[in-house]
Amino acid sequence: MSGTRDHSDVILERLTKLHPKLIDLSLDRILRLLDALGNPHRALPPTFHIAGTNGKGSVSAYLRAMLEAGGYSVHTYTSPHLVRFHERIRLAGKPASADIDEAYLSELLDECERINAGAPITFFEITTCVAMLAFARSHADALILEVGMGGRFDTTNVIEKPVLTIITPVDLDHQAFLGNTIAEIAGEKAGILKPGVPAVIGLQKDEARDVIEARARAIGAPLFIQGQDFSTHAEQGHLVYQDEYGLLDLPLPKLLGQHQIENSGMAICALRQAGILPLETPAIEYGLTHVSWPARMQRLTRGPLIDRLPPHAELWLDGGHNPQAGRAIALLMADLAAAHPAPLYLIAAMKETKDAGGFFAPFAGLAAHAEVIAIPDDPACLSPDALAAAAKSAGLNVTPAPSLDEAFKRILARTGQVSPRILICGSLYLAGHVLKSHA
Repeated sequence: MSGTRDHSDVILERLTKLHPKLIDLSLDRILRLLDALGNPHRALPPTFHIAGTNGKGSVSAYLRAMLEAGGYSVHTYTSPHLVRFHERIRLAGKPASADIDEAYLSELLDECERINAGAPITFFEITTCVAMLAFARSHADALILEVGMGGRFDTTNVIEKPVLTIITPVDLDHQAFLGNTIAEIAGEKAGILKPGVPAVIGLQKDEARDVIEARARAIGAPLFIQGQDFSTHAEQGHLVYQDEYGLLDLPLPKLLGQHQIENSGMAICALRQAGILPLETPAIEYGLTHVSWPARMQRLTRGPLIDRLPPHAELWLDGGHNPQAGRAIALLMADLAAAHPAPLYLIAAMKETKDAGGFFAPFAGLAAHAEVIAIPDDPACLSPDALAAAAKSAGLNVTPAPSLDEAFKRILARTGQVSPRILICGSLYLAGHVLKSHA
């Protein structure tokens, strides 16, 4: 990889210095800048707005893959990025969308920085303004807009009339901003619901579903609830989807895990209920089998770490970082172990705000050993010692390691001639570091 920095990187670094000293969750700052930019958020393509704790990115990826398979052009906004900021803003194209290019991104960053004129604004707010400008100035049949954090006061919630909203499963995450209970966090996520706009609701704990349903009743948002109004399950190597319109017998998704059966179901329901971009079954099938979403139970097959593995060893990468994600990943690892037995070793790092013990608990009795490290170049991560204490309290055999390289070396020394199954997990930032080295 080149050591030179993009012009956009220089501007992005400068923009972080405009961050307000006190974080108040509010839409005032972004609405001020959007107004100065000519309100591009009011000139967007038909928009699917997605909130939730887990699965937002996967649902976005399914929606994009299915719509593009049907011949539609699609913009997409997701966060965070894994390797380059440009990944967050995908612009419509034929046959498929692509990350915003460097020259155009730099041009829009310059424009937003100039018009903001040094006023306090968060990094996510000003970069969302950049995305809104890009989306408003380029034609697309649809925009898939992923919430950054929460929903009610999330920067993306300036959208006044999406065609449909989606709330994926809610779990504990970002408690410092969103609340300390599932119900409180669900209340923030439910803030994206809009009067008269249909909403697809993924599988929820009772306390989350109750809050979402109450909010929907209060504002008149029709709900389509997974497990009640539509369902998906795997049966004899197929994905079976069913709703009020009938049953679809589909191929299993390319992305692995029971949670991906559920995520794909939310995407299918959203497309059927929105009704504005009709899709034939072959487009849904193509989207399911060609979807791509890196660092979500991704098996790495090449790169410097792969080159160090013995024959038949496996290396997996996932960026999930909360208890619900831990349960989903551990379930898939258990399924893999049942089909192809191999000792499971974890290499994990986590941000200091995450529930590390809750993430590790599902791996107790499943993982042979865990090596825990710091996220490279991230001062806001848990120290290896603190992370090791959390993993140990959750029932894992664990050792703190000074680096990813050392953790990998120790695992290979432990396994000897046995081919291990290694999972690098706990942080999208760690996943991005790994993918950067394997690009």
